Amino acid sequence: MGENGVEILIFLTTKVSGTESLHVPSKQSAISWSAIRTLKQKTDKPFGVNLIVNQANPRQKPDLDICVRERVPLVITSLGNPKETIRRMHEVGCKVFCDVTTLEYALKVQDLGADGVVAVSAGAGGHAGPTSPLVLVPYLRKNLRIPVVAAGGIVNGAQMASSLMLGASAVQIGTRFIATPEAKVDDGYKKAILKARPDDIILTKKLSGTPVAVIRIPYTDQLGTELNFLEAALLKNPRTKKYMKMVRAYIGSEALKKAITRPTWKEVWSAGQGVGLIDRIQPAGDIVQEIAREFHEARADFEKSYKSGPGSDQAALSS
Repeated sequence: MGENGVEILIFLTTKVSGTESLHVPSKQSAISWSAIRTLKQKTDKPFGVNLIVNQANPRQKPDLDICVRERVPLVITSLGNPKETIRRMHEVGCKVFCDVTTLEYALKVQDLGADGVVAVSAGAGGHAGPTSPLVLVPYLRKNLRIPVVAAGGIVNGAQMASSLMLGASAVQIGTRFIATPEAKVDDGYKKAILKARPDDIILTKKLSGTPVAVIRIPYTDQLGTELNFLEAALLKNPRTKKYMKMVRAYIGSEALKKAITRPTWKEVWSAGQGVGLIDRIQPAGDIVQEIAREFHEARADFEKSYKSGPGSDQAALSS
């Protein structure tokens, strides 16, 4: 997403919601600094920045330096060891949440001092996990001391309500905000989201070496979903693993960046299974308000249908 589009999208959504996150653009660090400064000038609401903390990411240190200098309220890490990010952000009084797909990794980041985790479950866009949110969210909630944010396929208020009932403290929504006028992505990307069904979302390792959820098109069929023998071997070898990750991540990020910002014959569009519930382009602020309204309606409907009292068990069984 282009820098200006990110700024406008977050400014509009933070005006009507709690916290919104910014994915740092794959450009020079100065653009990230500019975007964050602009956000802080436009709103006093909290916001977050997503950081890829894998050592193979050449922008890891400069991006973190910017977040520390600008005292970004919330940093969300993915794909790597967040130890240094947690230490440095805590030194300036800021919070760090970490993307997790397993309890093992969630316990590790909790021990490192993470303030919370984002439970990236099956159905999510980007680097999705393998576990159903119906299991992952309560499983993490049961075994962790820190808050759990639900992520994966969430696009409406009813899903938000169900996530909170499962034990989540909040939800993270991504794919739905691509289908907005404010998102500075190619119109073909937005149309693909409106057209796609849940079973059009596939996982491919060909972009970063780690399974990434993308919309299936003829090019992704041609590209394939698994690494070839040589790529897999280089990723397993301790001597070449880091460099292979850097090469694969660069190739994948360039393909995604080109497809996001302009039409190409090699469209690679990341999205989650929630595409099946998105049927129109809406302003970002309207989406937030709609989700909030749906959330309160879903909660009221549930309480009305299953309130305690004589006959409530029979009502639940017959519904």
